[in-house]
Amino acid sequence: MTTSPSSIAQDDVLTFYVADEHEHAEGSSTMLGFWIYLMSDCLIFACLFAVYAVLGGAYAAGPSPRDLFDLPLVALNTSMLLLSSITYGFAMLSMAKRDVRSVQIWLGITGLFGLAFLCIELYEFAHLIHLGATPQRSAFLSAFFVLVGTHGLHVTFGLIWLVTLMFQINQRGLVPANQLRLSCLSMFWHFLDVIWIGVFTFVYLMGVLR
Repeated sequence: MTTSPSSIAQDDVLTFYVADEHEHAEGSSTMLGFWIYLMSDCLIFACLFAVYAVLGGAYAAGPSPRDLFDLPLVALNTSMLLLSSITYGFAMLSMAKRDVRSVQIWLGITGLFGLAFLCIELYEFAHLIHLGATPQRSAFLSAFFVLVGTHGLHVTFGLIWLVTLMFQINQRGLVPANQLRLSCLSMFWHFLDVIWIGVFTFVYLMGVLR
């Protein structure tokens, strides 16, 4: 039985690629993909900040940030998110020690701080709408609700991810896959923290001082 030249050539090509292929670190593609996702999220928020920079002064004879924003309340809300990042850091330290119980406790505290942040934000939105400061009232309010609301949606998705991860850790412990998920969620959570600092400074603080 003879072998055709084409099949010999294909076998040589396959042998070359198998011999030349090197091992990849487990989870490396996941981390790369997640970094790409975070960069795309950066672009989204950069566009929203740019829109707010253009429309933030278009009040349409309506209320301005100084009339609407309650800085002490926003400062309390900011502290909730900052504290949640600190407690998530403690969860990562516990993960390094392979302490499942501490990881779960710190993740639970992080989730409570994140939930408090969302509740205060929803209260603020409800209060503004009660005052008649709805998104359609002016371009400023439209840009405000879209920017702050988009960040709030990200925090909501982060909380869903956090609760799901707590269940996975409870079932399987700190296996490598769960450690990788914890690391990705850590990056996402701290990213939201940085974005909110920008929102607090650019939207709330500068808006009141303007």
